[in-house]
Amino acid sequence: MRVAIAPSMGHACGCHDAGVIDMAEIDEVVEGARGGHSRLIETIAALSDDQARSPSLLPGWTVGHVLTHIARNGDSHVRMIRAAIAGEAVTQYAGGHEERVANIEAGAARPAAELIADVASSAAAVDTAWAETTPQAWAGHGLNAAGEIWPCAAMPLHRWREVELHHVDLGLGYRPADWPAAYVDRELAISLRLMPERLDPAGQRQILAWLVGRSAQPGELALAPWQNRPDHYLR
Repeated sequence: MRVAIAPSMGHACGCHDAGVIDMAEIDEVVEGARGGHSRLIETIAALSDDQARSPSLLPGWTVGHVLTHIARNGDSHVRMIRAAIAGEAVTQYAGGHEERVANIEAGAARPAAELIADVASSAAAVDTAWAETTPQAWAGHGLNAAGEIWPCAAMPLHRWREVELHHVDLGLGYRPADWPAAYVDRELAISLRLMPERLDPAGQRQILAWLVGRSAQPGELALAPWQNRPDHYLR
């Protein structure tokens, strides 16, 4: 179902771009992200204290850091969605980037049982908030840690991305091969669309020549960080 939001209504609820909200797509992405929550919780159900303190696949972060980040990220989504339901717009983290970093460090060394419970309760709160979000609230927005507008309608895919990517980062057996097709379809389309902007002119030509059958598959390519686009949060 596509719901049209009147300009006056969109403004009242903090709508970033009053127009048509694709509720069917939002529902599908929300369902996919909920599945991601379930798979993550299953993976960490038997997590030990030793595993929690072990290095993750992210440099400088333990498994406890990654799990704490996932939980606090979930809380930030609840914060923004609840505000949108109330017709308001708030920042992802009340204390900005500094709060995000401090909270991750503060929670990283907790026992495994606390980490598991934290991830599960945060995910459940996200699921509940989504279930209570109205079409008018989906037309609203929050603000990311950099203060940039972040449409509510884009948030479920970002949450799904956080869960799928960091699930792999835990190094506990979940791999890119385990990503569901519905997630890969969406994320790959975005990544391919943005790839030309991440390549220098020589890299663009190497990729193009390969795609049109005029060269072998390129070897090493220099890709700019994938989150560097100013409108990353619109994707």
